[in-house]
Amino acid sequence: MSIVIRNGTIVNATGAYPADVLVEGERIAALAAPDSGLAEQWAAGAERVIDAAGKYVVPGGIDGHTHMEMPFGGTFSADNFETGTIAAAWGGTTTIVDFAVQGKGTSVLSALDKWHSKADGNCAIDYGFHMIISDVNDTSLKEMEACIDAGVNTFKMFMAYPGVFYATDGEILRAMQKARDTGSMIMMHAENGIAIDQLVLQALANGQTDPVQHGLTRPPELEGEATSRAIALAKVTGAPLYIVHLSAAHALDAVTQARDTGQNVFAETCPQYLFLSLEDLARPDFEGAKYVASPPLRPREHQAELWRGLRTNDLSLVSTDHCPFCFKDQKELGRGDFSKIPNGMPGVEHRMDLLYQGVVRGEITLPRWVEISSTTPARMFGLYPRKGVIAPGADADITVYDPTARQTISASTHHMNVDYSAYEGMELTGKVSTVLSRGRVVVDDNAFHGAAGHGRFLKRDLSQYLI
Repeated sequence: MSIVIRNGTIVNATGAYPADVLVEGERIAALAAPDSGLAEQWAAGAERVIDAAGKYVVPGGIDGHTHMEMPFGGTFSADNFETGTIAAAWGGTTTIVDFAVQGKGTSVLSALDKWHSKADGNCAIDYGFHMIISDVNDTSLKEMEACIDAGVNTFKMFMAYPGVFYATDGEILRAMQKARDTGSMIMMHAENGIAIDQLVLQALANGQTDPVQHGLTRPPELEGEATSRAIALAKVTGAPLYIVHLSAAHALDAVTQARDTGQNVFAETCPQYLFLSLEDLARPDFEGAKYVASPPLRPREHQAELWRGLRTNDLSLVSTDHCPFCFKDQKELGRGDFSKIPNGMPGVEHRMDLLYQGVVRGEITLPRWVEISSTTPARMFGLYPRKGVIAPGADADITVYDPTARQTISASTHHMNVDYSAYEGMELTGKVSTVLSRGRVVVDDNAFHGAAGHGRFLKRDLSQYLI
């Protein structure tokens, strides 16, 4: 099918300019000046013309950190690959990179096969995988090489959650050495889990059981310490390092210092750390449980530092860490014991909109919005220039965005399979108008036109940022 998107303003990471877009099949075929005869010819012969007057035409969002059907605390995240990717499409995201999970004592490759079986035929948009390595041994290190051959070349490890995902410094060192030798990259959940567990035990022993204790027992200093330690291990091994869901100024300071010395260290943050705070965790009547995630929400003063990090590129991109648990029956597992509240928050549907508020408020520029939501994830995770850019030859993953539309976020209108919104009642400027996934219109005129099974698995190349 040929589609022409007319009269819009293309916004890439490099800048904004008026142009019409010709889509043929699954790819962008050409761009043309809107007043050119060529654009008129395209429109005359196209099977469909989309009028983008007054709107931005941007590359579809890439959410590099999601957890669909994620096992945690005796339950599973509420979105599966069908519901989660449909919600992502509604919000202008056309690619996710989810996490396959190796459990202790299991095979890395069997875990990857399991996640393929969950996603295959169920995704409404394209998808890739990272691999969580929770059991470092000779076999799993060898299996990392097979994962890379299969297009999975980023490996997440945990300095938190002792007894579940926790890796010792020695295990992290060995995995980093393998990453160095293969050109792959270690992703790190950087919190000092050993110290945190002691603080949790002490809080519970003192009768401090409310959700806010989740934040108070995971202080920002322990995120900063773990981030510094991970950076030191990466420096010793010569491996690249990617810090996931960075939430605290302490951790950002460590990343900034490492990057200033030229070390291959990168970091993401998430919308919840830019817009929510410890005050939300302290909401009364157990409402704070809705905001339990790890790392936790921080005092509000950290937000300005994170926005600064996005402007200076010490924070490279923004993902969601989308890991939703319903308030009823799931979050409520932690009534009377905050340590039993499943860790995770919904967000995949609203990332593009929330980040656009950074443009509205003057925190970031329009091209930077596209860079942190699409282009940098594409380059970081080996998908560029197939993804992350409006250019001839790229996949026709396109979001037409209305910068003047108004909307109010609510669980009553969102499409994620979760019974609350972390941003309930928040009024936003800007809204997705039309979304194309590989040339197929999947969202248009406030309706979903896609289908589970349209999305394809993406074998990813190595990161394009490594030096």
